[in-house]
Amino acid sequence: MNISKEDFGKDFNWGVSSAAFQIEGAHDKDGKGASVWDLFSQKKGKIYNSHHARISCDFYNRYYEDILLMKQMNICNYRFSLSWSRIFPDGIGKINFSGVEFYNRVIDFCLSEGIQPWITLYHWDLPQALEQKGGWTNRDIINWFSEYVLFCIKTFGDRVTHWMILNEPMVFTGAGYFLGVHAPGKKGLSNFLAAAHHACLCQAEGGRIARSYKPGLKIGTTFSSSHIEANTNNIKDQQAQVRIDALLNRMFLEPLLGLNYPVKDLKVLRRMEEFIKDGDEQKLSFNMDFIGVQNYTREIVRFDFFTPFVQAKIIKADKRKVERTVMNWEVYPSSVYHILKKYAAYKNMPEMIVTESGAAFEDRLIDGKIDDAARKIFIQNHIAEILKAKEEGVKVNGYLVWSFTDNFEWAEGYKPRFGLVYIDFETQQRIIKASGKWYSDFLSNQEQMTVKTIAAAQNNLLIS
Repeated sequence: MNISKEDFGKDFNWGVSSAAFQIEGAHDKDGKGASVWDLFSQKKGKIYNSHHARISCDFYNRYYEDILLMKQMNICNYRFSLSWSRIFPDGIGKINFSGVEFYNRVIDFCLSEGIQPWITLYHWDLPQALEQKGGWTNRDIINWFSEYVLFCIKTFGDRVTHWMILNEPMVFTGAGYFLGVHAPGKKGLSNFLAAAHHACLCQAEGGRIARSYKPGLKIGTTFSSSHIEANTNNIKDQQAQVRIDALLNRMFLEPLLGLNYPVKDLKVLRRMEEFIKDGDEQKLSFNMDFIGVQNYTREIVRFDFFTPFVQAKIIKADKRKVERTVMNWEVYPSSVYHILKKYAAYKNMPEMIVTESGAAFEDRLIDGKIDDAARKIFIQNHIAEILKAKEEGVKVNGYLVWSFTDNFEWAEGYKPRFGLVYIDFETQQRIIKASGKWYSDFLSNQEQMTVKTIAAAQNNLLIS
């Protein structure tokens, strides 16, 4: 079966994604304040090889070059985030107009080149000044975030139609406030539950603020999501699968849909009651225009008595001898199909956009070229799985590749390369990879893909 861009319909949204902290650099330029990631990446042992994002892709100074490259590659939708501390250096109060003008220039140049900007309001880089007041564990963040959202919508909403309130709240609360492996590096169940509840309130309140200011906007939020399977048919493994699914895939989505937290399947969430106030249950829900689905892999889960709170353990890909990426994530394209079908089964589920999908492989620069066949096949297979879901009636209306360029990948530094475009971080040279060239041709209808050929080629690629 041949698949082309036309099979998805003329209104399907194709594009790429990025995030401010991962690409902008200019960490203290023109009045920008420090974020939690600015400080976290300075701490010894937190980031791979002590990498930092003080320069990163230098998008702050090179956005013209990158946006023109997008145009050359036939990319017509660009998802990026705003740096909260570039606009409000202290998180609230004083506005940094140099930062505001930077985003005005980016938005205006995108539009002048026929590229629609999609803005994520929060992609993990909380102003450090707010973290010193407790950050996401402080209920006052609802007011801080509301002030930030209202300013951004008023300032940029005349030109930007698509808005995402939060990026992957499960990750920034779980990794940042429970495990301590991401900024701000806090640990403990109480920190996590407080941060998670406040994030749930903020995603709904942010949506209400955006819609009340300008009804015509397309408002969404994004969730990290992985297809979860039990390791065996043993009842304990099956129950462990339910708990992990509730934690990773349902904990932030279901309150938004008016279903409250999945306490029945994840008993530890009962402890969230100490952070819930009268009226919160109603404030958690909001009718988004779309849900951003961000999927990279599936997870295999087994029962584990010694894992606190969930009594379940994820079996890593390298322990299962499966095809995997540099991130040690299994290459399993059907995961995105299963997630789309799972979410589509919810009553009143809005349209879905796959706002992140991609893979990090070992890219080798040879004679000025990167022949990243594994990434090209990964993208092709995921596009095919999305079409399968769409043809079965799932309301999915977009696919945005993560990421446009290689960038700073949080605690992993610059080791994993996800980009369609290679960056030499010493010289800042950009080189379109083979996957980027294929995607460009696909978007221009010069290229089709044959599903059988893709599957056959994938069987010959084992990433070690």
